[in-house]
Amino acid sequence: MQHITAPELAAWLADPSRPKPLLLDVRENWEFETCHIEGSTQIPMNLIPIRVSELDDGQDIVCVCHHGARSMQVAAFLERNGFSNITNLTGGIHAWAVQVDPSMPKY
Repeated sequence: MQHITAPELAAWLADPSRPKPLLLDVRENWEFETCHIEGSTQIPMNLIPIRVSELDDGQDIVCVCHHGARSMQVAAFLERNGFSNITNLTGGIHAWAVQVDPSMPKY
């Protein structure tokens, strides 16, 4: 698993020469409704095992949660299940709100 900081992810998303990753937000519904990165796909962590077939194992996937711990667990699960292009957002959505988008609600 790779790791990426919020500013590095922002640069990747802003780079038209790079294919966009799937932003896999593994937080609960209320968390996602509070704030999320535009274009994210939400699948709560507890549903990943039963919805893993919805994900493309060849696509770049960046796992996102509140502070980076749940998403790291999901990233490890995906790697154990044959996914190879997995990255975890270090510091999660909180880091994004602090370092990239200060207007984003924090909780």
